[in-house]
Amino acid sequence: MTQPSNSPSSSPVSADRFSHRSYTIKRPALAILGRKYYVYAPDGSLVMFLKHPIMKLREEFTIYTDETESSPVLTVRSRNVVALNMAHDVIDPKTGERTGSIRSRGMKSIVRDTWDILDENDQVIGIMEEEGAALLRRVLRFLPGKHKIELNGERVASVTQKFKFFGKEVLLDLSPAEGKLDSRFGVGCALLALMKESEREKN
Repeated sequence: MTQPSNSPSSSPVSADRFSHRSYTIKRPALAILGRKYYVYAPDGSLVMFLKHPIMKLREEFTIYTDETESSPVLTVRSRNVVALNMAHDVIDPKTGERTGSIRSRGMKSIVRDTWDILDENDQVIGIMEEEGAALLRRVLRFLPGKHKIELNGERVASVTQKFKFFGKEVLLDLSPAEGKLDSRFGVGCALLALMKESEREKN
């Protein structure tokens, strides 16, 4: 199905790593020089890797094919150093193509993580939002969370956390998208949601 013209880009992706309809993202508990995120295909093979520094002035990170960090596949870049409603662009580092943009809703995200999904003109066309007992999870941080991703009022993906006392693990399900959501942008969104969880662990 062809993606609507006013939604994040869904141009053909050559790499097989972005052809899957679901991904498992794991973040080990230990983090000395920076948190590590491993993205796995449904068959358990590693398809992407990210090492995110714990302290960094500007929110920008590059996702690689593996831990050698020699072949970049995605860049997620914030537009500002500090902003109440922080916007991020998910970019293909090889072509410079912006696959999509997402902007946090600053004050609302205090009690429930919420982002607006933007089109090429920065108009809101969708949302990524935490579901369930979000406020309770601010207190009982071991409770697993879930986020929905919608475009034009239609659910196209979900990010579901598995229960773990140590480390984090989420499942990104892109099967409802049916071509409406670029999988590269979906992976970027899932990583941002998981990083938001990590930020709360430091408080």
